[in-house]
Amino acid sequence: MTMYDDDTEALIEEFHDTVNMQPQELEEWLETEESKSVGDTDDGESTGHQSGRRIVEIKRTDKADLGDDDFDHMRKVNGYVARHLAQQPDGDVEDTRWRYSLMNWGHDPLK
Repeated sequence: MTMYDDDTEALIEEFHDTVNMQPQELEEWLETEESKSVGDTDDGESTGHQSGRRIVEIKRTDKADLGDDDFDHMRKVNGYVARHLAQQPDGDVEDTRWRYSLMNWGHDPLK
């Protein structure tokens, strides 16, 4: 079993706390029009949408097989979700672009 330093262990734990959608749930969400309707896009697929697919891969990877690219993406996800949560709009957020964007990054704020 691979042992990680405390910082890496903390990163992995934060990522699993932040990403509160299961891989199957996230994959199904990424197929929806709502998912595809939000986010910045350069090549037809938004950054968040690409991130969501990457999150599914990471969550399905054995912890011992995670590499530096995975850890970099975990940091990116943790940071994005934290910043985005701080910008929560007032009122019911269920059908908002704000929520849809977070869900592309694996976090459903209604959970």
